[in-house]
Amino acid sequence: MKIVTSLSFQGQCREAFEFYAKVLDGKITAAFPYGDGPPDMPITDEKYKDWLMHCWLDVGDQSLMGADMDVEWSPNIDKPKNGFDVTLHTEDLAQAERWFKALSEGGKEVMPFAATFWSPGFGSVVDKFGVPWMVNTIPADEGKPPQG
Repeated sequence: MKIVTSLSFQGQCREAFEFYAKVLDGKITAAFPYGDGPPDMPITDEKYKDWLMHCWLDVGDQSLMGADMDVEWSPNIDKPKNGFDVTLHTEDLAQAERWFKALSEGGKEVMPFAATFWSPGFGSVVDKFGVPWMVNTIPADEGKPPQG
């Protein structure tokens, strides 16, 4: 089984997924705009033709899915994303810090990247697309929090 987070945007899905692919060294394997959908789709406004109805990003053995939505289809899409974080885990402290810095560009740091009682490096950020992220470094000593 694989659990995949699906992210919704308002016209920025392609830009966001290209950014995530660059930051995470991933590969977009699908990007289908509404304009390429079947002729009987109820999407008639020209502004939606280039919006993505489906996008898929592979990062190692993990994936993210995304789509562009409008308030008519998803009533709270224009509200801040709340109640979840996309979370990245790595044993490589330098990699975690690179991810955090890249995701922070144009966004808002919620918790600066620093050592915590459970991790040698952890931080949280809301990126420039409004997506909340947590970046966590897994301690090298079998998951035990650092002492000190």
